[in-house]
Amino acid sequence: MDLVERKDVLDRTFEIGIVLKGLNGALELIGGLLLVFVSPATINRLAISVTQQELSKDPHDFIARHIIKSAHGLTGSSVAFGAIFLLSHGVVKIALVVALLRNKLWAYPWMIAFLFTFIAYQLYRVVVRPTFWMGGLTIFDGLIVWLTFREWRKQSSLRNHGPPAFDS
Repeated sequence: MDLVERKDVLDRTFEIGIVLKGLNGALELIGGLLLVFVSPATINRLAISVTQQELSKDPHDFIARHIIKSAHGLTGSSVAFGAIFLLSHGVVKIALVVALLRNKLWAYPWMIAFLFTFIAYQLYRVVVRPTFWMGGLTIFDGLIVWLTFREWRKQSSLRNHGPPAFDS
């Protein structure tokens, strides 16, 4: 693979990673709104309804059991914290992703700082209670930080020097 092809792959990987972050932000926003407008009892009933068939086939299904456990853990203070957390994260991620996709230079360092904050928290969680998913998310966020930094340098260079001139 030559240098141009590698750059294209990295550029595409950056775009896909940023879009995934935006989709994650949208899901967080939806989750936060659900916590604001839907009671914990309703969420609990919904979780049981959604997982009932899977648990009847496999009572040890990891995802279904995790959904049920999470729904049972919803109390007044955890609902308020969860709603604020998800709403703020969702709004910030969506705003940063939109700005990045529009090549707004100010958004690159903000996204990097935002992700570094999460990486620090995720590393803490990996040390305290390691899980495959948290480790994978941390690695993914690290990759997105690197790709964002790379794209920021590229966009800054283009703005400062313009596109490369080609000799005819």
